[in-house]
Amino acid sequence: MWNHKTPGIPDEEFERTEDVPITKEEVRVIQISKARLSEGNTVYDIGCGSGSITVEAGIQIDKLGKIYAIDIDPKAIELTRKNLAKFGITNVEIILADAKQKIPELPRADSIFIGGMGGDTKDIVTLCNSKLKSGGRIVIGVILIETLYAVLDIIYKLGFSDVDITQITISKSKKTSQ
Repeated sequence: MWNHKTPGIPDEEFERTEDVPITKEEVRVIQISKARLSEGNTVYDIGCGSGSITVEAGIQIDKLGKIYAIDIDPKAIELTRKNLAKFGITNVEIILADAKQKIPELPRADSIFIGGMGGDTKDIVTLCNSKLKSGGRIVIGVILIETLYAVLDIIYKLGFSDVDITQITISKSKKTSQ
């Protein structure tokens, strides 16, 4: 399947459906890099969608680590299960729930990925801030400008000391027949 430790599994390798989002390959590579994952880490993937971040993080933290993949959508949970099985990732607890209700029950994390497009990102960042180990990192994927504004507002209110905002624009090309 994927015989590399480096992130960047091609999107077409993942099981996908139209109604469950996937973090695109190039964005996923940058997010995994920004999380600074190490073997044995504890990781949350909130709004796990297709499970692409969960799979890539699982490879990075190896069997000694643990991932908590959370989504409120049963279709996303099922797709995450399929992708974990496809890539042989077993160090994951999959949770079908509203993340705001489950985060307080989870152990402290080294890295937290927050995805999705819900209007509750601000609340989730606040909850995650209290669950992050010292020196840990929160990586937030933002699509909507309103979500970016809410995230900026809350990280300043919470007093985050090391903020790194990266806007990603990617262009891909393919050879066409002429």
